Amino acid sequence: MACSTRIRIAFVAAAAALMAVLPLQSSSAQGSVMNMSTSPPSPDPRVGLRAGETNAGEAVWNLRHVSLTPPSTKFINGVNSDLAFTGHYVIQGSFNGYQVWNIADPAHPTLATAYFCPASQSDVSVYGNLLFVSGESLTARLDCGGQGVQDTVSRDRLRGIRIFDISDIANPKNVANVQTCRGSHTHTIVVDPKDKANVYVYISGTSRVRSPSELTGCSGATSADDPNSALFRIEVIRVPLAHPELSAIVSSPRIFNGLMAPAKHGETPGDVAASAKEVADARAAGGFVAAVNGHESVVGAATVTPLLDSIVAARHGSGKPTAADSAALRASISSIIAAERGPQPAANAGPTQCHDITVYPAAGLAGGACGGYGLLLDISDPAHPRRLAAAADSNFSYWHSATFNNNATKILFSDEWGGGTQPKCRATDKMEWGADAIFTIVHGQMQFQSYYKMPAAQTPQENCVAHNGSLIPIPGRDVMIQAWYQGGISMFDWTDASHPKEIAYFDRGPIDASRLVLGGSWSAYWYNGEIVSSEIVRGLDVFELVPSAFISQNEIDAAKSVHFDYLNTQGQPKLVWPASFALARAYVDQLARSNGLTARRVAAVRESLSVAESATGGHRNRHLALLAASLRTDLRTSSDGAKVTMLAGAVRDLESIPR
Repeated sequence: MACSTRIRIAFVAAAAALMAVLPLQSSSAQGSVMNMSTSPPSPDPRVGLRAGETNAGEAVWNLRHVSLTPPSTKFINGVNSDLAFTGHYVIQGSFNGYQVWNIADPAHPTLATAYFCPASQSDVSVYGNLLFVSGESLTARLDCGGQGVQDTVSRDRLRGIRIFDISDIANPKNVANVQTCRGSHTHTIVVDPKDKANVYVYISGTSRVRSPSELTGCSGATSADDPNSALFRIEVIRVPLAHPELSAIVSSPRIFNGLMAPAKHGETPGDVAASAKEVADARAAGGFVAAVNGHESVVGAATVTPLLDSIVAARHGSGKPTAADSAALRASISSIIAAERGPQPAANAGPTQCHDITVYPAAGLAGGACGGYGLLLDISDPAHPRRLAAAADSNFSYWHSATFNNNATKILFSDEWGGGTQPKCRATDKMEWGADAIFTIVHGQMQFQSYYKMPAAQTPQENCVAHNGSLIPIPGRDVMIQAWYQGGISMFDWTDASHPKEIAYFDRGPIDASRLVLGGSWSAYWYNGEIVSSEIVRGLDVFELVPSAFISQNEIDAAKSVHFDYLNTQGQPKLVWPASFALARAYVDQLARSNGLTARRVAAVRESLSVAESATGGHRNRHLALLAASLRTDLRTSSDGAKVTMLAGAVRDLESIPR
């Protein structure tokens, strides 16, 4: 051995031994002392942030804010919704249509197209050259016009799925529309590994059933009165990839059969009192109050104004409504709203629809967030999903979305208590309400483990509750980034399903300090090294991870090695890490953090990896083989044998990397 080689190895060993006792971080500016602390900043800087639409105060921990891009002209003052990704584009849904952003340079996203097509809520997904967009609003038009639909029954109305050809992404072409009885609040693309000619779309419609005069076969009756009711089911659409214009509903699975109404919590005492005061104040001011199913609520101007106009028209009047018109509406408004809602299921009936379904084709499973239940579904036959298990929880108000961990041994459901428009993260709100529920999956059944809720108290002026998120591909761990509306975004580790822990966040102050204005992060997803957030009012946010006491640079580099050609988060992909030294070192960092190996052994493994990385050809492979063999010995003494096994596998895979 040459002297210079001995010196180099000695230096590597000394450096590795030193690194074994230092925090896992890069030498970048982000690796600050604060970032290396295992305790979050105290007091929490998210509490008391300055309000403002464009100049709100911000708090960030263990993330870097890369960019904020405001909406394009026709989308200003709109409501941005969910995200889908293809290539270097992110497609951002909106109640005004959708925008396509080029994020090849995450610091400077550019607009590829802004497609004006009003609907609710324009949930988006992509597959190949096809873009799918949900429509549920009664005013959404087939021609994408902004004038809405005034008639009760109209052939101009779109309630279902729009399909676009985005081969030329700057000039999308509407190639098909599939109408459904309840419209599409959300949808999920299902890719069947056994069927290359088609994809399937699961439709979750949550609005009232349309008239059979508008779409044949639609029935809003209870299932007891009509076994073909559009309630108590989802729709499955088959999309022939060669001829998307032939897309059609192929089944309507009744995955709710036999479920009864679950126990639910009421509102907090403070909210009950506030609601009663709002009703009393509205009555005193001459407002309109409706009583439906024993609950009184104030009816807003958006509903009242057209009803008054119709009363004026019915009496062939002109000008403003009279006091008599208002009195007539006040006497009948409860029955009008009840009729609008249509026939309601029996009080003890289970859910009539899903809000969102996340499919995991690699595991043959789906998680259905279905009103009062979380469902585990078998999707081995995509056209005919069937229920395996159902979970109810009296702490949950509205089961909203689902996420599996990568090996499908756990599932997380979110609860959209308050519908996303109310402040449900106040200091007075229970941490079990409006949170995530984490379950393990054992023999096809779900076993509850814990709740996770973004821990920083928000103001009454901030709509806040659990919403959309995704896994971050950190190997060997279950880490998720999640949107919380005006609670910002929160990243947490749920590897230990019983003890989830927040490890990073970003938050802004409320849009308005004096009143609640809808805003915040609708979705926050990881895509090819970036975290992209759809901000309801402010536009499109992009973030990056930075090294911290919870995530090392090696773990970040390993996460960035996972590449997607496209991503629909509700079509959850299997995460697969290519062989890399960053992957092996990520496992070493995790063993150091958990004391799964002694500090001396961690230093030795790091030294061996450094020597192997510098070697070539057969010399490299011999070093790697020796390291893999020595790791088998570690299995007898390690407190984390499973992680040592992952590390040994990653080391063996390194032999396939050419040098």
